[in-house]
Amino acid sequence: MRLSADKFAQYTFLGIACSAIASLMLIAVFSLKEGLPFILWYGPVEFLTSTNWNPQENQFGVGAMIVASLWVTAGAMLIGAPLGVAVAVFLSEFVPRPVMRVIKPAIELLAGIPSVVYGFIGMMVLAPLIRRHLGGPGLCILSAAIVLGIMVLPTVISISVDAIGAVPNSFREGALALGATRWQAVRMVVLKAARSGIVASIILGMGRAVGETMAVIMVAGNTPRLPHGLLEPVRTLTANIAIEMSAAIGRHREALFATGVVLFVVIMGLNSLAMAVMRRKGAR
Repeated sequence: MRLSADKFAQYTFLGIACSAIASLMLIAVFSLKEGLPFILWYGPVEFLTSTNWNPQENQFGVGAMIVASLWVTAGAMLIGAPLGVAVAVFLSEFVPRPVMRVIKPAIELLAGIPSVVYGFIGMMVLAPLIRRHLGGPGLCILSAAIVLGIMVLPTVISISVDAIGAVPNSFREGALALGATRWQAVRMVVLKAARSGIVASIILGMGRAVGETMAVIMVAGNTPRLPHGLLEPVRTLTANIAIEMSAAIGRHREALFATGVVLFVVIMGLNSLAMAVMRRKGAR
């Protein structure tokens, strides 16, 4: 009876895992089926490099939105990744365990806050501050990067804390026994041992930053033009799809599916780049 129950559980979890992979494959195939013919018809180079997006005149260049997505994501990770890892190190190594057991779940609860709330706060509080003190319209790359940087913090902190906590205490004790200070033991031993988990947290946070839609729509300005500074309004790939899909028909609709294909490729490229960097550091 026990053996059959174990087998049932094994096959059940295997089926769930396979269904998740199959769902991802179906999404990818559907997006490619709907968007790839348009890219080939319009011209891949023109579609990817042109900065003119005007569906009324059959202009469907997403170059400006690709650049905007990369700018916003890079800004978000420059804010969220170092701050998230620093908080994770502080919670794991320098805060008493009872305090950490209270703070960590509280931080994880931030991931459950709807993105529209972050966007509303950014629109009502952050954007006016940027407009008043730095100039520009306020709804811009900088405001979007700050909001997304805050939104990725729970992901980066939670996974990094788990990765650091998984490092055996013998690593710390060995470093301290050799005369290292506590900070030196953390920096030279613990962080290196937990590097794969920390990089994974940054990759997941980057994936959320690239794929975020509602908050970006509210704080980025939604102007489909090539940005030349952090204080300029932009429109990202995800925002473009969300804003125009409900009213799109014909070639316009196909262009939005093609935008989804580009977004899929961008996310895969960023993840592949991050994994390559991790493997290169691991080889050293």
